[in-house]
Amino acid sequence: MADAALAIDAYRSLAEDEVQARILAARERLGDRVVILGHHYQRDEVFRHADFSGDSLKLSRQAAASGAEYIVFCGVHFMAEVADILSRPEQTAILPDMAAGCSMADMATLRKVEQAWQELGGVLDPEAAVTPVTYINSSADLKAFCGRHGGIVCTSSNAAQVLEWAWSRREKVLFFPDQHLGRNTALLKLGMHEEDIVVWDFTRPLGGLTPEQVRRARLILWQGFCSVHMMFRPEHIEAFREKHPEGKVISHPECTYEVCARSDYVGSTEYIIRTIAESAPGTRWLVGTELNLVNRLHARHRAEGKQIHFMAPTVCMCSTMFRIDPQHLCWTLENLVEGRPVNVIRVPEATAEQARRALQRMLEVSP
Repeated sequence: MADAALAIDAYRSLAEDEVQARILAARERLGDRVVILGHHYQRDEVFRHADFSGDSLKLSRQAAASGAEYIVFCGVHFMAEVADILSRPEQTAILPDMAAGCSMADMATLRKVEQAWQELGGVLDPEAAVTPVTYINSSADLKAFCGRHGGIVCTSSNAAQVLEWAWSRREKVLFFPDQHLGRNTALLKLGMHEEDIVVWDFTRPLGGLTPEQVRRARLILWQGFCSVHMMFRPEHIEAFREKHPEGKVISHPECTYEVCARSDYVGSTEYIIRTIAESAPGTRWLVGTELNLVNRLHARHRAEGKQIHFMAPTVCMCSTMFRIDPQHLCWTLENLVEGRPVNVIRVPEATAEQARRALQRMLEVSP
């Protein structure tokens, strides 16, 4: 019988200096058997230990290409699921704290989406008329749902290409869980009109829509959102422009349409990082995305004289990702040293196979 894992309780009160030293020691003992992935929104005390940093899809692909036996994902649950789905069978994906979830992903469950699909079936034939598209910020079973029903996954980088592909297959799209990414992509990048779009309220029969609204719509948006990006408001942009008329505004497409329409640039975390890095020295930026990333950009470009401002006057960080602290990372690594993997993420193979199908479609559309 295997020895019990080291208990997390013994780690909670560790001082910062000690926990950082123990992380480094465990990493040295594990060597290339482990790869640590750090999402852009991760806190600095954890992010500094990442072998790779990036968004969830980029990180999962890098981990799968590595020779590591263990993939420690310092992100949230759906990200570790994607890592497990895309990794090789001999690799093990681990999430240091199982409480690190995503409130937006939780707004669209398989039960709710299957119910919506069934209700749509009372108005039209969804298998012939509707392509389901799920943002990568969703559970594995929703990616599998898309795989089963001719659908696809998208990221904030490739949503436009994915939507164009989806409409080339069927006349309508059911887009979940984030309504804002879907709306901003359709209106700002693809030239759609508001009258082509409806919002599906998953708490009401037929999403709170009439059959005629369903038949008329080209894009059906799930009523989900990211609580962090909802904190950014048009008035924050107006105040910045009044004070700094020469400044530039860049926002993540999970922000509301009203924010994105007033921004100079709109794009994914990778796009935001690249755009600011490539800008001229001395430029000033207002950035509408998570606080840890904005603070990191501010520190990285300070020497170039670039001024990086956080859009909201209040603290807006991904609180669930913040659950992954140095203590949980240390606990995870020291258990691996002892040969006792904890918080292993395993997507059932039947689900993983169908989810992989939807992910592969996305990779073919946008390599």
